[in-house]
Amino acid sequence: MGYVKWTFWLLIAVICGSLLHYTLPRHEIVRVVNIYQERQDLSGWTSIFWSGPKVKSGTQTSYDVQFISSVTPEGKPKVYRNQDTGWGWPPYFKFDTANLATQAANQQSNAESPKWVVVTYYGWRSELFSIFPNAVSIKPVDGPDVSIVPWFNIVFLTLLVMAILTVRALWIQFRRNAIDPVLGDVADAIEDVTDRAESGVDKARGMFDDLTGKK
Repeated sequence: MGYVKWTFWLLIAVICGSLLHYTLPRHEIVRVVNIYQERQDLSGWTSIFWSGPKVKSGTQTSYDVQFISSVTPEGKPKVYRNQDTGWGWPPYFKFDTANLATQAANQQSNAESPKWVVVTYYGWRSELFSIFPNAVSIKPVDGPDVSIVPWFNIVFLTLLVMAILTVRALWIQFRRNAIDPVLGDVADAIEDVTDRAESGVDKARGMFDDLTGKK
């Protein structure tokens, strides 16, 4: 029974952790090399990883998506999609796809005269399933060695842990004050009924023995 309990909570932790990892903003310093627009087939289960009301409603099977191509200081290619999130999930309330594309185009550079920017994004990259993270903002930085502190994630996760611990403490207190006494009374009642039943059985056996002359 203990294995089932721990497996259940492990599954819940994996699901919640994956959701947070996908949704929370991340930052990466890159050099923008190109912006382009490409028609994407968004049918199937992978459509959940794409933004936009038309994608979410399923009214279209293909969609024009803007992309931002970039390169990290180590030379690793990074490709972001540039889509509005609107009022949906994740709650970034992004409506400035055109402005972001303009900012990215203005920051394009080559290896000889690099312009470094920090891209704030959410989501995952999967070459197998053609999934791209969604860029939320682009800001120029002085160089590739600038340290970016994820203050939002630190504050959010701290508050989340505090909320979980508070709910857990309230639940433990509620269980001790309300549930455990009731369960104790139920257990006592069941034990009392069991004792009475056993006593009745013993009396009936004694009467049967008297009637049959058994000793």
